[in-house]
Amino acid sequence: MLKKIVALILCALMTLSFCACAGSADIKTELSLNSDVKEASTYTKKINSAVYNELDFSDKSEFENATKGLIEAPESLEIKDENGNVVWSQNAYAFLDEYDKAPDTANPSLWENTKNNHAYGLFKVVDGIYQVRGYDITNLTVVEGETGYIVFDPMMSVECAQAAIELVYKNLGKKPIKAVIVSHSHADHFGGIKAVMTQEQRADSSLSIEEQLSSGQIPIIVPVDFEEYAVSENLYAGMAMKRRANYQYGGFLQEGVTGSLGMGIGMGQSSGMSSYISPTYEIKQSGEKIVIDGVTFEFQLTPGTEAPTEMNTWLPQYNALWIAENCTSTLHNLYTLRGAQIRDGEIWAKYITQAISLYGDKVEVVFQSHNWPHWGNENINEYLINTAAVYKYINDQTLSYINRGYTSDEISNMIKLPKELNKVWYTRQYYGTVAHNAKAVYQKYMGWYDANPVNLNPLEPSESAKKWVEYLGDTDEVLKKAKRDFENGEYQWVAEITNVLVFADPENEAARLLCADALEQLGYQSESGTWRNVYLSAALELRNSNQAKNSKDSVATGDAQKSVSASSMLQYIAIMLNRDNLQGENFTVNMTISDTKENFGLNIVDGVMLIYEDTLFEKADVSVVCPKIALSIIMSQNTQKLSDAVKLEGDAEKFYLLAKNADSFDTKTALYFNIVEP
Repeated sequence: MLKKIVALILCALMTLSFCACAGSADIKTELSLNSDVKEASTYTKKINSAVYNELDFSDKSEFENATKGLIEAPESLEIKDENGNVVWSQNAYAFLDEYDKAPDTANPSLWENTKNNHAYGLFKVVDGIYQVRGYDITNLTVVEGETGYIVFDPMMSVECAQAAIELVYKNLGKKPIKAVIVSHSHADHFGGIKAVMTQEQRADSSLSIEEQLSSGQIPIIVPVDFEEYAVSENLYAGMAMKRRANYQYGGFLQEGVTGSLGMGIGMGQSSGMSSYISPTYEIKQSGEKIVIDGVTFEFQLTPGTEAPTEMNTWLPQYNALWIAENCTSTLHNLYTLRGAQIRDGEIWAKYITQAISLYGDKVEVVFQSHNWPHWGNENINEYLINTAAVYKYINDQTLSYINRGYTSDEISNMIKLPKELNKVWYTRQYYGTVAHNAKAVYQKYMGWYDANPVNLNPLEPSESAKKWVEYLGDTDEVLKKAKRDFENGEYQWVAEITNVLVFADPENEAARLLCADALEQLGYQSESGTWRNVYLSAALELRNSNQAKNSKDSVATGDAQKSVSASSMLQYIAIMLNRDNLQGENFTVNMTISDTKENFGLNIVDGVMLIYEDTLFEKADVSVVCPKIALSIIMSQNTQKLSDAVKLEGDAEKFYLLAKNADSFDTKTALYFNIVEP
């Protein structure tokens, strides 16, 4: 009898197993799932249509600011590199002109912002100050001096900056560059510098700024600590940031009504050559004034705002305020989706109000490194006040919720801007969002832990997903329920539950396709261009596999790496070490960098590398003398070239053991990791 019962149970289990497998094979067809890009659903159409009732679309003031002062715009704009590859295109957005109103697949507010960013060409800010806008993610700004030009923020790519400066020369006359001012330490503000000057034209940084200006060479003026952050901010987690940036900036999306649109601070990133020339002069305190070619520049340092080191600039002859990236005609990021250090909303607001206190009674035009200027004292003060108020509100309201016991996810779903601030076009959520900026405030003050011990050390996502599937039972039934929820417009939940199925079994094609469809609708609804990009990028990868190899990235010249400090290079090598291979290894290394005259003691403790700056051990296992380029060789995992670059005394094998194990991740393939699947 027992054998008969066991046999019946086994038979039943086999039947259930067969039914589940058979269903899995057919569920994609049953639910009408496919890999096609979809149109907007009824629910998405309704949500996007409601935006027209939320905002005043008859208010065209931002479009008027974006197009005011146009001097010349070419009929079409497509910039190519020397190999004929397109690195920047406004032609790709020609579809914007084909619609009287936003298509159903685009949030109407984002659509308006994209049209504003589609305005490109050479513009007059005021007589003597000009901008080339829409030629890259960043503006190229020139100030006319008595005999030449002073350039602010020479864009991201050499090719784009070259096209921009040629447009300036064509319309305003070719004059020498007298100085370059870089507002902050992000690459989209200095990567095109070799289009406006050469390394040989760089002024001697050992001279005073007055001597640099009179030398006939070109000073590069930056805020204090600029180079440290410019070359190292993205170094330590650079691989991960670059891959994630492809999602944020839509690096493998096509432009279009179901693809990438603008993203608040521009159309996107250019993919040309990124260059770097070391600065020659640092502004170390607010209020410092420099006269360049007859024009007075007064600097206001704003560290810890949009960048770790940043500065505004006041031009008293023009009553003009260069606000850098502290105001950008959109809500910016306290946390950027590619990954970066958290920014401080309170400090951001503080420096904007400080600018109001310093210049608010005199200012007649405010211009910036992204988007367009604003004119008129009353309008400008309102612009500055509203922008400061938004960052302060997010900071303060999040802290208020924190003190009432709410968690990060709860706060991000609860927090909404005050009604009147929410209607302001130039602080809408085209780049940053209130939700993820609130999470940034939570992270700054409270960290990742929500105080619930269940979340103290959760399972790894794939393991958790497998348990979910085990408890849920028949995944086909789960998918059927998810499909019904999809048809009811519950896209966030559908994305969540189907992504659990994907992490449990990445070969579950029906789960992949339904998750992609849900993410796509969320993208169509997004007012934030970056949110749209990440949703649509994930949908693309779920349908067509990892797209990292197809990304349109800028190409670095290697100039910036040459300026990375030896200390930062050693810290990066410490990150790269394969600590599993080096477990049990304990030794010391004295390292002298011959060209920079720096000394470091390296203490390897069970595979961990401790770095002692300005220190040499009395007795080291091996002593190394090498130029800084040797550290670059180790970082590039090309250790066979090391022998020509280093001089060794003592146990040379210890040094080579260290160098050969700087390979815990492959720098050539590290960018290819998955995001939306295990």
